[in-house]
Amino acid sequence: MSMRPVGLPEIPEQTVVVARAAFPKGSLAIRVRDHLAEVFADEPFSEAFGLRGAPGLSPGVLSLVTVLQFAEDLTDRQAAAMAVRAIDWKYALGADLTDTGFDASVLSKFRARLADNGMERVAFDRLLEHCKDAGLVAAGGKQRTDSTHVISAVRDLNRLELAGESVRAALEALAVAAPLWLAGQIDVTEFADRYGPRVDGWRMPPSQTKRDRLAQVFGQDALALCRAAWAEDAPAWIRQIEAVHLLRQVLVQTYIIRSDSRGRQVIKKRDADDGVPPGQLRLASPYDTDARWAAKGDDLFWMGYKIHLTETCSTLPDADADADADAGAGAGAGAGAGRVPNLITDVHTTDATVPDVKATAPIQRKLAERGVKPAEHYLDSGYPSADLITKALEQGIRMVTPVLLDRSAQAKAAEGFDKNAFTINWKTRQVRCPAGRTSSHWNPVKQHGTDAIVITFSVLTCRDCPFRQQCTTSKIGRRMLTLRPEELHENLARARTEQKTETWKNKYALRAGVEGTINQALDITGIRRARYRGLPKVRLQHAFSATALNVIRLDAHWATGPLDRIRRSSRLERLSYRLSA
Repeated sequence: MSMRPVGLPEIPEQTVVVARAAFPKGSLAIRVRDHLAEVFADEPFSEAFGLRGAPGLSPGVLSLVTVLQFAEDLTDRQAAAMAVRAIDWKYALGADLTDTGFDASVLSKFRARLADNGMERVAFDRLLEHCKDAGLVAAGGKQRTDSTHVISAVRDLNRLELAGESVRAALEALAVAAPLWLAGQIDVTEFADRYGPRVDGWRMPPSQTKRDRLAQVFGQDALALCRAAWAEDAPAWIRQIEAVHLLRQVLVQTYIIRSDSRGRQVIKKRDADDGVPPGQLRLASPYDTDARWAAKGDDLFWMGYKIHLTETCSTLPDADADADADAGAGAGAGAGAGRVPNLITDVHTTDATVPDVKATAPIQRKLAERGVKPAEHYLDSGYPSADLITKALEQGIRMVTPVLLDRSAQAKAAEGFDKNAFTINWKTRQVRCPAGRTSSHWNPVKQHGTDAIVITFSVLTCRDCPFRQQCTTSKIGRRMLTLRPEELHENLARARTEQKTETWKNKYALRAGVEGTINQALDITGIRRARYRGLPKVRLQHAFSATALNVIRLDAHWATGPLDRIRRSSRLERLSYRLSA
């Protein structure tokens, strides 16, 4: 397939006349074409298409179709149908009224080409650049970030189901790629009876003894297939089949091979004592190698991914207007004379096991690279650390976020002397306790890959101290403190002190508005569930979802003009005013 960059085609005159007559007030698709035609150009996609071969459909047109598809939460078939029967879509795409459109499979192939070439964010970045040029987004100001979980597009499997389904997936792949080789390695009839239907926990035996026996059978079959595939006389390309490679990985993470008393090799299912791979490395499905199991709190456990959305935000004239604007973020957000809509400036997708704190630096780095670095970044308590707060300040970003409080036993119990009760002299490298006694050792160390300082008081110093019971419960009878380096410690202490003030709490209330954005993304684009398999395509889904949300907010801004609406009082309030008068 080749491409000749031409951009969106000119709109036929008849299409213009019919669309204007059918939509006298316009529509989202019509306004997108009128305002954002240059965003959906072909040139940014040129590296993904060849110069020779049969010409394909314009990637600019397909990217516009995909954005409209996500804006209306349509399937590929529905989007292809809309391109044929919807007058405003024909206007947006520059299609003739008699145009018969394209096959729905084109959209799937287009997404695969973007994902294979790392172009998931092209449309999002171009729209963001357009908004920068239009003065709707700029560096400085305030932005806020929050995350939500995303459920994978494959079914949930427990460890037993995963073991059996991985064998089944490998057999299905080998039955197509190497049927004669496979027939020479296994009893096809027996395996077809065992692995013909998908492995499902509802069809498994109810007793634990029989289930344990079935787990052993799955393990033996997996081991036999892997040994055959990695045998010296086996074709090398057999081992390169993805399903076969994944079967070997599932075998290692699920089973352990030991020798019994007679010296025979016995395969058994791993338990906690045998050790299992960490969550970020452990496969959860043979059909989506990037999906992972993760938990949040006591009541949320899911398999899939996590998405972080960052958007612009600003304060409002009064609290009521603030609540209205944040609650209505889906409509373009932000009332007030001359105000611009809150727009998404970054979308960051990871597997489910990556904690929020690991996303902070990448998000801020991408914002800086795209010239939309905020002066104030509002986040919840999962994102900050002393290192991140300090590094962000050096880059001109002030993180407005609650930091974790002192987790020492004294601080938790609200009794005795926590770290704040000690006076630190960084120059002399000594710490003075509330009783006026000084530390004896100052030891810079590395803890979990970060710099720290361990402060130790002498046993002789603490033994006769009248406050020892309030200070330490150590059996040795001396107090120890662990501090961060001076700058990190001071920044952390300042943040902990500041977040207790009413001024900070009122300021931090601005972060709550991002919850409305998450809710809008769930309702309109369905980001809670992955449409596709694999992290690259899920990232593509989220990038187009964010682009669609920005388009919807811009459309609300274009349709209503400056968002200076005033909240109307209710009938009950007006009655109250009349009675009080």
